[in-house]
Amino acid sequence: MKTEKELKDIVKESYTKVAEQTKDYNLSTCCGTSAQTDENYSIMAEDYSKLEGYNEDADLGLGCGLPTQFAQISEGDTVIDLGSGAGNDAFVARHETGPTGKVLGIDFTPAMINKARINADKRGFNNVEFREGDIDDMPVAENTADVVVSNCVLNLVPNKQKVMNEMFRVIKPGGHFSVSDIVLKGKLPEGLINDSEMYAGCVSGAIQMDEYIQAIENAGFKNIQIQKEKIIQLPDDMLLKYLNAAQIEELKERKTGIFSITVYGEKDGKTETSAKPKLQLRELQTANEGACCGPAGCC
Repeated sequence: MKTEKELKDIVKESYTKVAEQTKDYNLSTCCGTSAQTDENYSIMAEDYSKLEGYNEDADLGLGCGLPTQFAQISEGDTVIDLGSGAGNDAFVARHETGPTGKVLGIDFTPAMINKARINADKRGFNNVEFREGDIDDMPVAENTADVVVSNCVLNLVPNKQKVMNEMFRVIKPGGHFSVSDIVLKGKLPEGLINDSEMYAGCVSGAIQMDEYIQAIENAGFKNIQIQKEKIIQLPDDMLLKYLNAAQIEELKERKTGIFSITVYGEKDGKTETSAKPKLQLRELQTANEGACCGPAGCC
């Protein structure tokens, strides 16, 4: 079993390469890894092009949701984007905060930080900052953010609980988060779990949905809601690299499943909370059961 450092090194190496890949290539893979499909559809990412503040050259096609669409960002807010990549979600968030707000993107891959800074400088964005660092040990003071967003990144961190605790630390009392991520329902076949490529591809690093929600609750958040949920269908030509025919059929029958969820949670408005908040789940939106952005065009 790989150590946390080894897993982080795998991700950093992979995303250094991803930073220079085209959006079209990344869309045909699991989060930009070399596990590519020849089938003509996007595996995970959703269409940002209709969101205000969208900048095409900052979109590497690496997300699995639209957290900024659900994040309830207000003018003047301070927003932190975890795993900010080339700046896609940060720039959408900037539009929502307006000129009086501030957006801070955090990423531990130098190539991504460099790309995001170039994109921000090109547009003269003086209220967007990109800071290099681990999201499970953020280079940010406590009680900084009104809102935290993240898109398909937390699943890449070996210690999910540590990330949730860090989110709680940096969010102001009364603030909240909206995060899109990959989770599991049921156990994945060993071929996917054990493959380093699939770890960097946002799949084998994912944990069970119930465990994921529990980690959020354990951190101290309340009013936890599932804002959107959809199943992720990996195409056969990709799965054949890791699984046999029987295992692929089992995935298709959804005895086990890979899901994208967008989750919301709030930090209590008081500076201290005397009791652990009660877990509350409310599904606001469920996508169609078919393959995301597949030939059927469900997105």
